[in-house]
Amino acid sequence: MQEELGELKAEVEAGSQERVEEEFGDVLFSLINYSRFLNVHPEDALEKTNRKFMQRFQLLEKMVKADGRSLTDMTLSEMDEYWNRAKLELNH
Repeated sequence: MQEELGELKAEVEAGSQERVEEEFGDVLFSLINYSRFLNVHPEDALEKTNRKFMQRFQLLEKMVKADGRSLTDMTLSEMDEYWNRAKLELNH
């Protein structure tokens, strides 16, 4: 995986979209193979991550609204603050 990530990074820096896509595919393939070694079902793991993301984002939206703000008017840094608050709240 580390080798594939290195190759992806090199292609990103080189700027060839076609090569980036190819190397990205190699990284995904490596992760899938590694999941088998770990006895992890990749689709289940991705589904859990998607649910976790949705919960956090929905909480972030509620927090922003409760503060009388709008996501469209916020900087990425401000959104990160809300994201981190949502992560903390859901992890407790």
